[in-house]
Amino acid sequence: MALLSTDSRQPHRKVRGRDKRNMTLNTKLTESEFAEVEQFCEAHSIAFSEWVREVVLREVRNEAGHLALMGEITSLRLLLVNTLEPLLRGDKMTAEQFKEMLRYVKMNKRKAAEDTLVSYAGRSAE
Repeated sequence: MALLSTDSRQPHRKVRGRDKRNMTLNTKLTESEFAEVEQFCEAHSIAFSEWVREVVLREVRNEAGHLALMGEITSLRLLLVNTLEPLLRGDKMTAEQFKEMLRYVKMNKRKAAEDTLVSYAGRSAE
């Protein structure tokens, strides 16, 4: 069974200022999963197909957003780990050392976030 299909017999037309939707995305759910989705759509007064379309497109289009969010979370982690560890040993941190730590975090957060996302995608946990 094809995940995507198109009916090429219909001419390309515009509908309400947008291209006509003629591609179909199929998936299977259990009865209980479908009931959950149906209940969610009813509670939010949104058509099932509209909600599915929104979720799929939001996920596909927001890859950069995931990286940005992970970058900020990773920067907080880098800052905490790299600042707390010397403080817990009893070392002091000067204002200049802290500024340098902030520069380090800013320069390394994207790479650290990418590495974290890759490790989750590969299902490897550290």
